[in-house]
Amino acid sequence: MSDFYIGLMSGTSLDGVSAAIVDFSNEKPRLVETYHEAYLPDFRQRLLALTFPGENEIERLGLVDRELGEKLAEIVLKLIAKSGLTIRAIAAVGSHGQAIRHRPDAAYPFTLQIGDPNTIVSKTGLTTVADFRRADIALGGQGAPLTPAFHPILFANPKEVRVVLNIGGIANITVLDPENVVKGFDTGPGNRLLDDWIEHALHQSFDKDGSFARKGRVDEALLKLLLDEPYFSQNFPKSTGRELFNFSWLQKKLKKSDRVFASEDVQATLVAFTAKTIAAAIETVAPKTTNVIVCGGGVHNTFLLEQLSENLKSQKVKSAAHFGFDPDWVEAAAFAWLAKQTLENKPGNLPSVTGAKRPAVLGGVWRA
Repeated sequence: MSDFYIGLMSGTSLDGVSAAIVDFSNEKPRLVETYHEAYLPDFRQRLLALTFPGENEIERLGLVDRELGEKLAEIVLKLIAKSGLTIRAIAAVGSHGQAIRHRPDAAYPFTLQIGDPNTIVSKTGLTTVADFRRADIALGGQGAPLTPAFHPILFANPKEVRVVLNIGGIANITVLDPENVVKGFDTGPGNRLLDDWIEHALHQSFDKDGSFARKGRVDEALLKLLLDEPYFSQNFPKSTGRELFNFSWLQKKLKKSDRVFASEDVQATLVAFTAKTIAAAIETVAPKTTNVIVCGGGVHNTFLLEQLSENLKSQKVKSAAHFGFDPDWVEAAAFAWLAKQTLENKPGNLPSVTGAKRPAVLGGVWRA
């Protein structure tokens, strides 16, 4: 079997799909080719509508599931064409899909990612592994985060404690301590609320370099309200998503203050909020950390990273690029690796992270 696998990732930001071909022939995975395709506004709105209860959900779910499956297949073919490889050079596709509901604390815990893998197989002719999270949920786990199982391959060091920080819509950390098992969990919002607020205030999809937030001032009273959320004091394992941290949650916090805020001050306060919750999580579970290795879209928010550095005075905050891997493609590479694990009948989860009863082979396999 080939050592080239494709990973497809779309996170809680709902901004689009990141795709990567990864070569696993050596000890350290190597990025062969990458491709990102943004969701068109109309499609993004239909996905977003599915993340909340609404009318005619099953019909809309069925349609969007198939439509996304078509898009994922097209992205795979575009990625392969860009790489100059042939279809036969690829062992398999690992597709995270788009999460539209994540409820690990429900009476019957569940998580749901869509993007029909049958369609990916039929359009590409490639074996596809998908639906990675539900096996972990069935074993009593959170189903997330899953990337901590992959992070040691890229970033572990036998001489120091490191934290891998992924800042997507939700932020999560992985603690790589040479003397202990790998730990990890979702810390809370990453880009999620920052993107929601600037879209509301300026009709922009994100705050480039944190430039809008830089114009504002942190409102300490509002920051205190934002920090007053039970999730932050919960013990791990824990995971969260758009079901909790969304624009409605933010609006309720703003209304509690009974004041009118300048938009840039809200943006600045949200940056401080994100930085403080991440830093508090790291200080709590990994106070001996030497390096905080940042990946995900949030790595490009320079203002956020500056705030994070101010909160973590004894740790160095650096992009994953300093450690030999492009920070924008770590998660896509992780799902390529997870597909490889599944096809080799090897576990993909870490019970020390998710809380599952045991390690498990994750996902279903749709064979070409």
